[in-house]
Amino acid sequence: MKRTTIHVLHVHGSPLDPARGVIVAGALRLPCALGRSGIATVKREGDGHTPRGRFRLKCLTYRADRGPRPRSSLPMRVTRRDDGWCDAPGDRRYNCPVVLPYPASAEAMWRDDHLYDAVVDIAWNRGPRIPGRGSAIFLHIARPGFKPTEGCVAVDAKAIRRLLAVIGPDTILAIH
Repeated sequence: MKRTTIHVLHVHGSPLDPARGVIVAGALRLPCALGRSGIATVKREGDGHTPRGRFRLKCLTYRADRGPRPRSSLPMRVTRRDDGWCDAPGDRRYNCPVVLPYPASAEAMWRDDHLYDAVVDIAWNRGPRIPGRGSAIFLHIARPGFKPTEGCVAVDAKAIRRLLAVIGPDTILAIH
């Protein structure tokens, strides 16, 4: 697969809503939700910013009980009930997948809502991991009405399936 770049842009002309954007992937233009604080170059744990930059897409995890296997050339695996993501800056597994229960703070990846039915790790703060710089920045399914995220990029359920079909391990996600 050839290297492609998909762009995440703040919706210009919407200064009162920094948490709305659009993903441009070739001919696809998909509305998206961004972090509640908008896009920023300097990111800190819990600040609500979506990080600005260019990122590789590491892998896709998906809930097999919530629909068919997504079409994508990304490496993928099925989400397990005990999957978590460490968000404790002082922990050695900070910003890494963990098995729950975990002794430090960790987000559950198996959720009752549908936000993480399909999740792409965008490789934010992964090499090297810097404590406190932000964790668990994903491409995932949006809340109804595209309510803001905690820093992720989110699209509706139908759009994520369309997007997954055109992205792969050589795709760059450019957030600007």
